[in-house]
Amino acid sequence: MTQSSQQTIDKRPLTNYERAKAYRQRKISFQSLLKDIFLMTIGICSAAFALKSFLLPSNFIDGGATGIALLLGEITNLQFPVLLLLVNAPFVFFGYHTLGRTFFIKTTLAIIGLALATAFISFPHVTNDKLLVASFGGFFLGAGIGFAIRGGSVIDGTEVLALFLSKKVGGSVGDIILMINVVVFSVAAYILSIDTALYALITYLAAAKTVDFVVEGIEEYTGVTIVSSHSDEINAMITQQLGRGVTNYKGKGGFGTQGHSKEKDILYTVVTRLEISSLKTEVHKIDPYAFMVMNSIKDVKGGLIKKRRLKGN
Repeated sequence: MTQSSQQTIDKRPLTNYERAKAYRQRKISFQSLLKDIFLMTIGICSAAFALKSFLLPSNFIDGGATGIALLLGEITNLQFPVLLLLVNAPFVFFGYHTLGRTFFIKTTLAIIGLALATAFISFPHVTNDKLLVASFGGFFLGAGIGFAIRGGSVIDGTEVLALFLSKKVGGSVGDIILMINVVVFSVAAYILSIDTALYALITYLAAAKTVDFVVEGIEEYTGVTIVSSHSDEINAMITQQLGRGVTNYKGKGGFGTQGHSKEKDILYTVVTRLEISSLKTEVHKIDPYAFMVMNSIKDVKGGLIKKRRLKGN
């Protein structure tokens, strides 16, 4: 096809179907953005409540980037909101190169929002009981992290760093996060006290379990099976727009009381849990009636999942 003929096609009036499809895609994108902002806001408020009402007044720490910021706050004169921004800055940088521009923007705004919330919003001091502080501080902090993930961002950059390192040096995301937290808790035990480190471990475990609960048990990787009559468009979207690999299966869909069947292409792809929200949105744009099944996967090896990052929208 020549360039002039391509330009002629590009300038032709849109059909009613194309206009309706474009409108539906814009509507879905806008609704998805509002939902992400809502979830991120809930996550920021929940995490700020955990920090201001439980952890900070009792001089407790957590794992991950938030724990590092809390630990530095105990041994320096810097304010926690400033430390939160400084500690998460390199993690956000890794997120840009690992998960793309959209994730980078959302995560930057979420972390800045959390820093501002802890700096300017007053929360009541709930309790001085150390066990309650560790348990419920971890619960609300984990809920905040989980809601932020569901909104397509993070407010603790450790997982982003773990994803980045897993692609560079190998190893599972969970193992890398564990090693980072072992270092954090060891330093806390040495600088502060053994009791502080043990309570921090309770906080971390409570937060980790709450994150898993909020994001509905999604592990580091999620296998997604998609059945749709628009399989070619979805295949192109996943490979070209999201930069992920797809496996195509030939299958038959049964329907009706007489057992009729129809041949269909079944798509299977693997994404990280930070990418699942974007995948569902893009599939919904193409086919709102697509059938999707998601299964938790502990780890993967090879393929595009560890070679290409999620492209920005």
